[in-house]
Amino acid sequence: MWAAIKARLRRSSDSDAPEADPAGPPSGGGTAPPSNRPTSSPSATHGETASDEGLFTEGFLGRKLREATVDEVFDDLEVALLQSDVALPVIDKMRKDLRRDLAGRKLRFGVDSESAIRSSLMRSVRSILARPPIDLAAQVRAQADKPFVILFVGVNGTGKTTSLAKLAGWLGSQGLTSVIAAGDTFRAGAIEQLLVHGERLGIRVIRQKEGSDPAAVAFDAVEHAKAKKVDVVLVDTAGRQHTNDNLIEEAKKIRRVVKPSLTLFVGDALSGHDVVEQGKEFNAALGIDGLILTKLDADAKGGSALSLTYILQKPILFVGTGQEYADLHPFDPDWMVERLFAEGTAA
Repeated sequence: MWAAIKARLRRSSDSDAPEADPAGPPSGGGTAPPSNRPTSSPSATHGETASDEGLFTEGFLGRKLREATVDEVFDDLEVALLQSDVALPVIDKMRKDLRRDLAGRKLRFGVDSESAIRSSLMRSVRSILARPPIDLAAQVRAQADKPFVILFVGVNGTGKTTSLAKLAGWLGSQGLTSVIAAGDTFRAGAIEQLLVHGERLGIRVIRQKEGSDPAAVAFDAVEHAKAKKVDVVLVDTAGRQHTNDNLIEEAKKIRRVVKPSLTLFVGDALSGHDVVEQGKEFNAALGIDGLILTKLDADAKGGSALSLTYILQKPILFVGTGQEYADLHPFDPDWMVERLFAEGTAA
């Protein structure tokens, strides 16, 4: 995302925008792109705070940024943000944050405006992503009445079934047992796909024949988990378009029957603005508790993560960064900010 923003800043600089002078590399530029694997990065937060201390001055020397200038610069940045799949409500928040941070303040002599803009945008993005997290393993352990039921919803092709299998593997790494309910009884091959995952992971898959009632499959899985003292039931559902009323009603029936402890919306990071509309419709129809964002390894823009989190006001629990079972990671906002604002990443 930062590469696209910086390109717009450079064009703005070339047109001699007054006072903003957003030219020159940001302080500490040349940072190598971070790994696709999201790991905790407290140093990113510390580095941002440390650089902020040297950006502004109250002294005589320095260039004051007028509010009109900040707005003019941001008007140009808005194009880059839209191209990076950032939704308009998120852009409005970032504009307000940028104006609050920069308008009327003096840049220290020798500090370029690009550094100040980058620092402010990083702070704004971090505040958007830092929703109160859900510690899934802790929630499962804390629930006395087992099993803990997780319902997966989303549209076709988002990687929902694969994400379910990856989460089953992750739960096993946390010392928790699980069983899978093959609730997608409509798609040809869906049950077989889960059986393959179950065999590889050593996890039982509860199923019925193709075309069976998905709610009945989910109910059987819960009863099995109670009898065998299994910690978690993972309920797969048919990939449904958010505009398909019949399939949405089917998902509502599953909710009524098994009363899930958690409903997760699985969204494709490459879907751009569409994934936000999908999330809004699923949330309105079913009430979702959290998000899994897939294909993040192929997404250089990052706007989907910002938009989903801000508009739905729901936390991202996990992100998918590859095809292997180990390529599902608990979401780390600092990793995401570092990734979005790394130097050298593609626009």
